[in-house]
Amino acid sequence: MEISQDHERFYETVRPALQSKIEELSFLGYESVSEKDIWDFLVKKKWKRKNSDLKLFEVVQSILSLKVGEFMNYKTVEAFKEASFSLDNEEERLELLK
Repeated sequence: MEISQDHERFYETVRPALQSKIEELSFLGYESVSEKDIWDFLVKKKWKRKNSDLKLFEVVQSILSLKVGEFMNYKTVEAFKEASFSLDNEEERLELLK
C-alpha cells in the first residue's frame, strides 16, 4: 500500500509510543493487540486522507490518543471482511446453529 510507505519512515521512531499503547490496551484486557495491528489501523483509517507531510508529533499524537472503541470497531469490521464462510454451504450453516 502506497500510504504505508509514506509513513513508514516514522515507524522505528514511534515504537515506544506504540508499546505504551499496547500496554494500555493490555491493561484494559485487550492482550492480543500488536504494534502491527495499531500501525495498520492508523495507516488505513486515521491517516487515510492525510497528505504525506505528516509530522512526527502528529504520528505520536495519533498513537497516544487512539480510543479503544474506535480501534475495536475497526478490528471487528476487518474480521468480517476476512470471514471465509458463506451461508450457501449447508454444513457451515448447521455449524453456526450449534
